[in-house]
Amino acid sequence: MIDTAVIGAGPAGCAAAIALARAGREVLLLERQAAARESVCGEFLGADAAAALRGLGLDPAALGGLPLRRARVGWGRHEAGFALPFAAWALPRQMLDGAMRVAAMAAGAEFRAGVAVLAAEPDAAGWRLRTGAGEVLARRVVLATGKHALRGHPRAGAQRGALGLKLHLQGVEPGDAVTLLPFAGGYAGLQPLPGGGANLCAALQGGAGATARDAGAFLAHIAGGSALGARLLAGARPAWDRPLAVAGLPYGFRQGTAGPPGLYRVGDQAAVIPSFAGEGIALALHSGLAAAAAILAEREAAEFHAAWRRRSAGPMRWAALGAWVLRQAPGGFALGARLAPAARLVARRTRMAA
Repeated sequence: MIDTAVIGAGPAGCAAAIALARAGREVLLLERQAAARESVCGEFLGADAAAALRGLGLDPAALGGLPLRRARVGWGRHEAGFALPFAAWALPRQMLDGAMRVAAMAAGAEFRAGVAVLAAEPDAAGWRLRTGAGEVLARRVVLATGKHALRGHPRAGAQRGALGLKLHLQGVEPGDAVTLLPFAGGYAGLQPLPGGGANLCAALQGGAGATARDAGAFLAHIAGGSALGARLLAGARPAWDRPLAVAGLPYGFRQGTAGPPGLYRVGDQAAVIPSFAGEGIALALHSGLAAAAAILAEREAAEFHAAWRRRSAGPMRWAALGAWVLRQAPGGFALGARLAPAARLVARRTRMAA
């Protein structure tokens, strides 16, 4: 019987594992992937994400992150931009996740990669996990499986929503900006990659068809939404044959207090913020740290979920408002970006407080 099992070694799971292990708790970190790899993510780190990483002994710039200083929006023939009101970085998930796994092991957590958790069931002593490598007994579980639910433990009340797509590109130079590109049926974000090229990540509503299966169709769909998108993607060369994809993203979901004792949901298992806000990694990191603090203080999972729901309410509401405007009137959203003070206000209000 171990103290805490953490399922999922992304930013949320690793943050929880590092904090618990540093406090002297016995932690087992389980991850179904044998090695860190890319996942559907905008790869944006704001100042609040960077603060959480630094508290864990990691610095975005030292990890290879590129500074982002501006934001741009393109719609039709129009475009606008403003200076970001906080420091930000672009950092691929493979690099971030790999560094955090190393940090978790250095803190004293036991890490088992390539181990899939097939089932998790509560019992009198805690939790019984069935994995492909045998059974694990733990007093409590931190569920950090990201956008994918653990079998038998779906996110209660989460509605199936957008399709998320991601593609790395060569031949694209976004500069020091994160660029928002609305198009018919969704929006995309573009930002630079270390070593050159760009990350293109999109959320689509409704059927995607060939867009999700073919890199060329994906690029053409986004480039057709704006002159800015067409110009930036004109020489794009996909790094992969097809985009990475994840379906049914329940934007706006926040975990309630219901659920079995001893199961602490973090990251996208606790709240799913609209991706255009660029706050997903920050929410993951801070929720993992908050869950670790709750466990160390012997607070039950329901109490943790209630506290996290309150803490994340502001950024989630502002992001939901922005996503609604973006869906209803993308031209109006782009026009709003011309009003730099208002745009910076929204950018600040979607950040997590320390």
